[in-house]
This record gives sequence, C-alpha cells and structure tokens, in this order.
Amino acid sequence: METRINPMANEVGARWARYIISSNKVITDSALPKAVQELVKIRASQINGCGGCLDMHTKDAAAAGENQVRINLVGAWRETTVYTEAERAALELTEQGTRLADSSGVTDEAWANAAKHFDEDQLMALVALICAINAFNRLNVITRTPGGEYRPGQFG
Repeated sequence: METRINPMANEVGARWARYIISSNKVITDSALPKAVQELVKIRASQINGCGGCLDMHTKDAAAAGENQVRINLVGAWRETTVYTEAERAALELTEQGTRLADSSGVTDEAWANAAKHFDEDQLMALVALICAINAFNRLNVITRTPGGEYRPGQFG
C-alpha cells in the first residue's frame, strides 16, 4: 500500500494535525480514566481499520502499564470479563459513535449506560475523544498513512 499524501509533510495537514493533537490535552487532563481513554482509541481504530492509530495506541497502552490481555481483547469486549462496567459502557458508546452510518446513531440506552458511570465532564471528554480518534483514523485511512513507525511518547 502506497501513501497517497503525507499529512505531516504538508503544511495544511501538519497545521490541522497540530490543532487536533493540542485539543487532546483537554481530554488527557480530564478525569476520564486513562485506561478508558486508551481502550476507546484502540476500539475506534480497530473499527476504522487504522493501522497507524492501532500501532500507536496499543503501544501507548502497554507503556502506560495496561495489561496485554486487555489490549488484545478489546475487539471482543462483549465476550470477555476483563473490562469493568464503566469500560464496557465507554466501548459501547465508542462503537455506536464510530459506526454512525450503520445505524440511527447513538441509542438512548448506550448514552444512559455511560451516564451511569461517568459524570458530565467525563462524558464530554469521552465524546470529544471519540470524535478526535475518529478524525485521526479517517485522516490515516484516506491518505493511507502506514502504521508501525510510532514510538511511545513521540507526540508528547
């Protein structure tokens, strides 16, 4: 697979990416648990087929001390018992928020379940995170930006 355009070598692409990356500080500084943040990024990237983001976020999760079994099983979260109810609610919201074209959007049940586990600030951070990772997934998939080159801590 050949890269169509290198977003980071293009002035517009690099400027856009810097804005999205800097906006992520609001999420990382929030009270949304770091484990939830990494699991959400991994799950959305799996759904979107973004190798670059999967490479990055599985490495970030491992570097942050996440259990390898939990990293490996994100795609089968419904069939496992290694995730908390809050993590499961976040993963459900991630799936529905990522697959908008496949359904009528996020169900009231998924939202209510997430709201049982996260306060309003955490919910907003979760929504913003789902939006941000989907934006990066789409950038990488559309441009065919390859994965496998990321080192933990590379972007901050």
